[in-house]
Amino acid sequence: MQSSNHAPGSRPSQYEDLTTSSDAHTLPALDNVHNGGEEDDVRGGTSGVKTLQSSSTRQGNGTIQSQESKAIEDEPPSLTPLHSRHRQLDATDAEKRYQLEEDGISPPTKGSRIIISFPRGDPENPYNWPARKKVYVLFVGIISVVNSTFGSSLPAGAIHYLAEYFHVTSQAQLVLPISLFLVGYVLGPVVFAPLSETYGRRIIMVSTFALFNIFTLACAVAPNWPFFLVFRLLCGITASSAIAVVGGLFADIYNDPTSRGRAMAFFMAATACGPQLAPIISGYISVVTWRWAFWVGLIIAGVSLAFLCLMQETYGPTILKRRAQRMRRETGNPNIFAPLELEKKGARQMITVTLTRPVRMFLSEAIVLFSCVYISIAYAIFYLFFEAYPLIFEGIYGFNTGTAGLPFLAIGVGALLSVAMFLYWDSKLMRARKANAPWTEVEEYRRLPLAALGGPLYVISLFWLGWTAKSDIHWIVPILSGIPFGVGFMLVFMSLMNYVTDAYETFAASALAATSATRSTFGAVLPIAARPMYNSLGIAWASSLLAFLSLAMSVIPFAFIKYGDRIRANSKFCQELREKKKGYEEEREREESIASLPEHGITPGEVTKQGSM
Repeated sequence: MQSSNHAPGSRPSQYEDLTTSSDAHTLPALDNVHNGGEEDDVRGGTSGVKTLQSSSTRQGNGTIQSQESKAIEDEPPSLTPLHSRHRQLDATDAEKRYQLEEDGISPPTKGSRIIISFPRGDPENPYNWPARKKVYVLFVGIISVVNSTFGSSLPAGAIHYLAEYFHVTSQAQLVLPISLFLVGYVLGPVVFAPLSETYGRRIIMVSTFALFNIFTLACAVAPNWPFFLVFRLLCGITASSAIAVVGGLFADIYNDPTSRGRAMAFFMAATACGPQLAPIISGYISVVTWRWAFWVGLIIAGVSLAFLCLMQETYGPTILKRRAQRMRRETGNPNIFAPLELEKKGARQMITVTLTRPVRMFLSEAIVLFSCVYISIAYAIFYLFFEAYPLIFEGIYGFNTGTAGLPFLAIGVGALLSVAMFLYWDSKLMRARKANAPWTEVEEYRRLPLAALGGPLYVISLFWLGWTAKSDIHWIVPILSGIPFGVGFMLVFMSLMNYVTDAYETFAASALAATSATRSTFGAVLPIAARPMYNSLGIAWASSLLAFLSLAMSVIPFAFIKYGDRIRANSKFCQELREKKKGYEEEREREESIASLPEHGITPGEVTKQGSM
């Protein structure tokens, strides 16, 4: 490549258009790209990618004067100390080194690409958003999850009125309004979570939540039982988007484990509170008509949709994609790309890579697999209680449909206590980090001790409920078993979900989709067996069977604490993340090293040039 013939201080028109646009600052070297791709991702610091360093200063007349590096094919006879130091900053310079000049840069070769990313402190990077903006995203995420889980158990308090209206006498069929909703939870995340890593979080969440409103309306006006069941399934599919995507939503805006962990704690509490409130509301309001239970659900969902529509996109690669599209329009340069645009596209890529990622993670990642199994058992027992509690409190203690939902409040109290415990542990962890305690450097010690505590509490609560639910024991005693149940359930849930999120970061949405799909499968199937099991074994031994199963599962957090670091070291997805981080760190160190030479007019790289592919 020959040097440019432009006069000093001038530049080719293509670069003039690019650097004088209002988005000139958006062309940093690959740095801190939060990408959701996998093997086909474009990474910073890889071979074959050449960084063209540039620095621009604005003159008094408003024009931009730039100093840029120029790629040359042959090494000059002698290198100045500046050239020598620049060569040492990047291993790829062993083959092709860059000569730094002040008189402009040659135009790119045919087919070359300029790849953009977020510079340090970029206000459009969700990590750098102000606190109020992040709190709004947190609020929207929580209310969308509350709507989703609220809708899941909404028929629980109205089931007797539904049976009477539609003339349904089969107990197996009366479980279907909740079970089919949870079947939707199985189908939705496998699609919505990977799609959110391709097209962005907002468009997926808004579109599915709008459909959830429509299908809830359809349930409220259902003319017959099959029509009602079909739209309960569709409600579950569209509502599952929030469960699958919100974890990734929080990972988009919080890059430190402490803030992300706290956000996930509120997310988990929301998933537990929604199902507990719905039976109480529907139990009391269905006395008028069962349809009003769904009208109330629709009103709440409609108000929430308005807040969701006002939320901005949080997925970094999608934001960069839109920025690149805008810059191509404004500069007329067709060679500006975001990393997401360079990933393979098409139906085959979508099916074989994107949509199958949750399944592949479930089958190949031990952390995902065993977390899914434990969470699924706990989640299934939680939803089984919507069948067991009426048997206990209506059958033994004579509660009506409205008051039979009140025992769920004890579980809610336990869930709130678990959040307080989580925040206390989090503050203790922060103090230990400041004191440089060695244990804080171990990922498993940061997240899993709470799960190790929650497991035994969960087991105790099941034995408590089973052996105190008797007519000669006051009803408050079995109700109070819901407090340790709520604490144990939420501690296990929060700890394992946070552990999975921290372990897989960029792939968090797909990993959480795998957990959502499996737990929903268990949650849909196990409640169908609730009444036969309790009728055959009795309240005491049916609850004890669930307790023994939970006792076996409680070993999993202890196994992760002992072997988790080795599991992550051998994980394909964790290795992929380490490679990305290494590339980003190398790029950051290179930029910081170049920025330390202001006397030579060098600033951190602002464009990354990649040859024809």
